[in-house]
Amino acid sequence: MRWHRLENRIVALFIILILLVQLAGFIAIRKAIDENARASIRDELIIGERVFLRLLEQNADKLTQGARLLASDFGFRQALGTDDRETITSVLENHGARIGSTLSMLIGTDQRVKASTQAYPSTDLQRSALELVGKAVATNGASDTVIVDDNLFQIVAVPVRAPVIIGWVVMGFPVDKKLISDMRALSSLQVSVLVSTRAGQWQQDISTLAKPESTMLMSQLPQSPAGNSFIPQLSIADNDYSARLLVLAKGRNNQSAVAVLQRSISEAVAPYRRLQLILLSISIIGVIMAIFASAFVARRITRPLRALADIAKRLGTGDYRARIDIKGGDEIGKLADAFESMRSGIANRELEIRRLAYWDPLTDLPNRVQFATLLNTAIERAKTTGGQCHILMMDLDRFQHVNDVLGHSFGDSLLRQVGRRLEQQLERENDKVARLGGDEYAILLPATDQVEAVRQAKRILSSLEVPLSIDEQTVDLGAGIGIAGYPENGENSDTLLSNAEVAMYVAKRRGSGFTVYEPSIDKSSQESLSLLSELRRALDRNEFLLYAQPKVDLASGRVVGAEALVRWMHPEKGFIGPDNFIPFAETTGFIRMLTSWMLGKTAILCSELQRRGISLKFSVNLSTRDLLDQDLPQHFADILARNNLAPSSMCLEITESAIMDDPVRAQLTLERLNAMGVELAIDDFGTGYSSLAYLKRLPVDELKIDKSFVMNMEHDADDAKIVKSTIDLGHNLGLRVVAEGLETLAVWNLLRQMGCDQAQGYFMSKPMPGDRFIEWLEQWTPPEMPSQSENMAI
Repeated sequence: MRWHRLENRIVALFIILILLVQLAGFIAIRKAIDENARASIRDELIIGERVFLRLLEQNADKLTQGARLLASDFGFRQALGTDDRETITSVLENHGARIGSTLSMLIGTDQRVKASTQAYPSTDLQRSALELVGKAVATNGASDTVIVDDNLFQIVAVPVRAPVIIGWVVMGFPVDKKLISDMRALSSLQVSVLVSTRAGQWQQDISTLAKPESTMLMSQLPQSPAGNSFIPQLSIADNDYSARLLVLAKGRNNQSAVAVLQRSISEAVAPYRRLQLILLSISIIGVIMAIFASAFVARRITRPLRALADIAKRLGTGDYRARIDIKGGDEIGKLADAFESMRSGIANRELEIRRLAYWDPLTDLPNRVQFATLLNTAIERAKTTGGQCHILMMDLDRFQHVNDVLGHSFGDSLLRQVGRRLEQQLERENDKVARLGGDEYAILLPATDQVEAVRQAKRILSSLEVPLSIDEQTVDLGAGIGIAGYPENGENSDTLLSNAEVAMYVAKRRGSGFTVYEPSIDKSSQESLSLLSELRRALDRNEFLLYAQPKVDLASGRVVGAEALVRWMHPEKGFIGPDNFIPFAETTGFIRMLTSWMLGKTAILCSELQRRGISLKFSVNLSTRDLLDQDLPQHFADILARNNLAPSSMCLEITESAIMDDPVRAQLTLERLNAMGVELAIDDFGTGYSSLAYLKRLPVDELKIDKSFVMNMEHDADDAKIVKSTIDLGHNLGLRVVAEGLETLAVWNLLRQMGCDQAQGYFMSKPMPGDRFIEWLEQWTPPEMPSQSENMAI
């Protein structure tokens, strides 16, 4: 039998329960029978005790009557009167033989034995006879049970009157087999009469038991019983008995005579054995019926459960087609209904999950997972045929701006239209379009070489030049496309997707429309990522260096300040320019740590110069992330306090684009810095997209003209006009104007003539390490200023 099966366990449970119930009932009944039998035996022994004592009493009455008959015999009294002892002895023997007496004697009024059937009566007999005679004086006769020579006797004493008492007749009758046989016949009890010897050992007198059993009985009795008692159990041979012990006589030397009434427990229980056999038979029949009934019930229960288990296995393998047709109003039927509901629900959800897993819910195009599967299939087919396959990965331009201005709902509609337009550009049935996420799309071109892939990319870019119209809104979109192909750009889908994405971002950065992947592109990206991962370690290893570029007053030629710059001296790659790591630092947020380092180092240099009596204003650039950091003002105040610097010792430079990313938060930060007394400057003015309305509200003190306008203004009249206009604008706003990119004396004079306040550039000095800045200050000599007439000529 396989116990792991529910059917077998149900059958076993039924059988075990029935057996336990039957066993419990059998034990209870057996215990009740045993208790009732023992109680009945106890009652029988009590009644048997009364019967036995009554038999002794009746036997004593009978003997007393026999003794009285002798005492009233005329011849016996005549022989007693003449003291004819031979006649007296003969009469005692003859009469005693007739009534069963084995001991007879005549005791005179002087308490002496006048005659006896024994030549020498025992001392025990004489003593017991004299004691009995003393009792008989008042009662006209007496009887007693005594021990004579280790045997039990009933003795009687009656007076001989003529008409006064002239003597006493004492006769002894042994307690014999007849008495206990009568007791056995009347009560069905086993009777044993035992007398203890002077040595304290029991000896058999008479018993209804066999000799061996009687011997076993004597070994289990107490040596000196104090009185009548009940013995619950005695084991004799193969039977158990309950017994009643009756003390019949007490002799000298602690001798005792007892009667043991025994009732066999087995015999008492025997009438109930048939009842137990009947109960056992009923139990067996009940177990057999239970086996068949439980097997039937178990099959009724487990058959539909097995069916449900098979269906569950099919569900586990993904087969949701089979319907569950188990009917019924019971719990199994309800369970089947629940299974059917679950099957239907799982099937529907499986379809939905499969759709979500492999299809983009917005555009109903394949998603990244399905595209990777399709690409792997195309690669395997290309491996088999020795052909090629290519993918195009496309990312839309300015889509985030569309989302921000027109809303996400409009953006979703735009993505759907772009997906449909891309599908319209496919020329073959096996070509597939997928949406990878956000505004990224991919096009699979199986069995296509690079020339055809480039042609298809140009076709797609050309289609996107046609504006998209949604809800009466027209949107112009561009895109960047990356091209990668098997086998030249990768052997699997992951590699091809990764390389196509790298090429796509290069195309967007270059604005070239599309780019075919080349290993050199990836190498450059890896180098950038490597540098990015080393930025934090560079700060811990003190690999960054503080550089400074002086700022001079154009009117006097005096050095009035310097711009603090950062450089990176890599232990393996050598000198790394800021353009190679600052953008990545801004992208990752590391720029905040770098700015904090710059502020600290610049404050130390400024403090050292002040201790030498040189008071200069140092400028430090702030990034967009720095302006959004609301803790920057307090942090900067702590740096100034540590170096004993006044806020006016520093000028913080910000770009127009940094302000425009989040004007509200940027203005809050700038206002807090301005309230501290720190001067603020707008850097690279003219290259951003700032609004003059914003500039009007900003608490700035300085305007820096970008070097792209300054460097060629000597030869480009348009640049000169822009610089002049910017200087006038700054002065009209009450700002100090600083020109960047001053590289020649002629440009110096032009800026001076235009009224520009300060300048910095290679004409004065390139950026130099901070420790060399003091040495440069000592060697700086301003250029000779032109005369007034020269200025007029210029």
